[in-house]
Amino acid sequence: MAEPVQRGSGLTRRELVTRAGVGAGGLLVGGGAAQSAFAKTVRVVRETAAEASTIKIGFASPRTGALGGFGEPDPFAISLARKALKNGLKVGGKTYAVAIVDKDTQSDPARAGQLAKSLINGTRIDVMLATSTPEVVNPVADACEAAGIPCLSTVEPWESWYFGRGAKPGGKNPFRWTYHFSFGTAEFAKAYLAMWKLLPTNKKVGVMYPNDADGNAVRANLAPLLEKGGYTIVDPGAYQDGTTDYSAQIAKFKAENCQIFNTFPIPPDFTTFWRQAAQQGYTNMVKIAQIAKTGLFPSQVEASGSLGYNLASGVYWHPTFPYSSRLAKMTSKQLAAAYQKATGRQWNQQLGATMALLDAGITALVESGNPKSKAAVSRALNRLNTVTTVGRVNFTRGPVPHVATTPIIGCQWIKATSGPYKLDNVIVSNADDPRVPIGAKLRPYH
Repeated sequence: MAEPVQRGSGLTRRELVTRAGVGAGGLLVGGGAAQSAFAKTVRVVRETAAEASTIKIGFASPRTGALGGFGEPDPFAISLARKALKNGLKVGGKTYAVAIVDKDTQSDPARAGQLAKSLINGTRIDVMLATSTPEVVNPVADACEAAGIPCLSTVEPWESWYFGRGAKPGGKNPFRWTYHFSFGTAEFAKAYLAMWKLLPTNKKVGVMYPNDADGNAVRANLAPLLEKGGYTIVDPGAYQDGTTDYSAQIAKFKAENCQIFNTFPIPPDFTTFWRQAAQQGYTNMVKIAQIAKTGLFPSQVEASGSLGYNLASGVYWHPTFPYSSRLAKMTSKQLAAAYQKATGRQWNQQLGATMALLDAGITALVESGNPKSKAAVSRALNRLNTVTTVGRVNFTRGPVPHVATTPIIGCQWIKATSGPYKLDNVIVSNADDPRVPIGAKLRPYH
C-alpha cells in the first residue's frame, strides 16, 4: 500500500508521523496548536486488514560477491522457516500470517543499506533479521535504528557491531532498536589460547588484520588478549581489502620466525596471500595457521587446494553441537544432513547460525505479545533468553546493552579419507562450550 505524504517536505513518512505525534492505529496523540497544524500536512494511511494480520520479516544477507559463502545456506534455512510458519504464528491469542522477504546484499555495504530502507519504507516490515559480517549487518542495523524498526543480527564480532556503529567504550548505549548476538574477541581469544597450547611453538604470532571494521576491532581487542596469554604479536600493520602483493608482510613473518599465523581477511584476500606465502617459503615455517572470517566454509578452503589442508579455524556452529532448532524441529545433526540431501553441498556452519537467527527472531515476536508493535518487539528482544542451534542467546547478561555473546569452538580442516567431500571439519578444542564434543587432535599445519 502506498504511503503518501505532502511532496516537497524532504521527510520520510516515518519522520512525519513521529513529528506529528501519530500513535497506534494512525490516531493523532498529544496536543498543541503547532502539532495540530503540522499534522495537517500528513495523510495518515492505516494498515489494511490483511496487513494488520500479517507479520512481515525482512531478511538481509550476502548471497553473492566476495562474502557469498556466508549466504550459501540461507535459502535452505529460510525455506525451513517458511514451511514451519505456513499456517501462521500464534501470538497473544491471535494467529498471524508470516511473510519473510529476503534480499541479497551482494556483499556491498551501500546496497545493504539501500535494501534495508526499501524493506522498511516499501515492504513496511515489522522486524528485520540480518547476518554475516559488518559489510552487511552494520548498514542494515543503522537503517533500522534510524527508522525505529526492531532489528536482530548475528555473525559479526560484537565489537565490530557495537563500537563500529558509534558506541564508545564505557559510554552510554546509543541504540534503542537494534540487537546483536554473536561471538566477540574474548571468545576468539579463549578458543585460540586453548588450541595453541596443544602444539609446541615459539609463541610468535604473525597477524594480518585488514583496515576494515573486523580488522580494526580485532587489532584493538584480540591482540592484547593474545599478548596477555603469553604470545608475541608481530603486526606489519593494517592492509587494504583487495591488496594483491603481500611480499612485505611475508618477509617480516619469515624474519621474525612466526610459527603461528592469524588473520581475519575477506576470502579472496586470504587465497591470494596464502599462495604467495607458499611461493615465498613462509608456509613451511608455520605450525598453526589460524584463520577467521575466511576458511569458515568448505568452498573457501577448497579454493586454496592442498594448501587448505590442516588450516585451523573456529566454528560458531557444527553438526555435533548438542542443540536443536525449535522452528525446524531438527537437531544440529539432522539440520546438516537435511541440507546436504537437499542441496548436494557439504554442510556450512552458517546454516546453524541462520537457523538460530530465525529461531530467535520468531521467539521474540511470540514473546512480544504484539508483533505489530515495534516497541513491544524491541522490548522482547531486550529480554530475550532462549536456546538456539548455536547455543543460548541471552540478552539479559551481555557484555554491553543489546548484545548477547555466543561461543567460538576450535576446529581444523583436514583432508577427507572417505565420503563425497574433499574436506572434513573436525572439532579439536571446546574451551568455550564443553558440551560440544571434541572429534580429533590438532595437527601441525606443516
